[in-house]
Amino acid sequence: MVKTRGIVLVTGAAEGIGKQIAIDFAKAGWKVSLIDYNKNELETTFSEVRQIQADSIFITCDVKNPEEIIKAVSETHDRLGGLNCVINNAGISKWKSPYELTIDEWDDILNTNLRSVFLFSREAAKYMSQSGGGSIINMASTRAVMSEPHSEAYAATKGGIVALTHALAASFSEDFITVNSISPGWIHTGDYKELREVDHDQHLSKRVGMPADISRACLFLAQSDNNFITGENITIDGGMTRKMIYEH
Repeated sequence: MVKTRGIVLVTGAAEGIGKQIAIDFAKAGWKVSLIDYNKNELETTFSEVRQIQADSIFITCDVKNPEEIIKAVSETHDRLGGLNCVINNAGISKWKSPYELTIDEWDDILNTNLRSVFLFSREAAKYMSQSGGGSIINMASTRAVMSEPHSEAYAATKGGIVALTHALAASFSEDFITVNSISPGWIHTGDYKELREVDHDQHLSKRVGMPADISRACLFLAQSDNNFITGENITIDGGMTRKMIYEH
């Protein structure tokens, strides 16, 4: 039997990177609270996690709704008996010209991607501060520092997450809570075999990223022994943001 390592809350846990994080934390002995808006996908993922870690739970939550966030954090703490780590992974995107992006669409993306990070972090920290500390891990993106056209709202949220991360690290330091962010590059969440050779070769790592590349970093940051790392943003992108793009 795997020894219980702690209790982790993962947002956006129904699929993609969040699903991999939930599964890998369960395998590592963590009790997992899976949070997502998509109930059908969430229940499917939860059934996989529960086979690994029976004490895990799932909570359907709209991360744009502050009241639902407060309830999800409280329920996680009460049902699982504590809260040691939060991974703010939920996010949406919309590629649309800034000339056409509506205020409602802008607000929807910011409230989902950025405001939820602040609210989940604040609510979780209230419990962590009473139990000796914990770890908060926020999912940013390489798009915080580089862009394609028509990605303004998404880029703004990811840049905001990086800044929010070091601000929260400073504010929560007295309560022994570390706060870090991860900036994934191209992480392929579909069939890895569908990728082309050119997709892999353009990376300095010579391969496209996988969700497990991100979950391993989350597991590292969640370990209490690594609490000398705080306020940091870790880029995991196969070297793409360090690569000269000029063709000779």
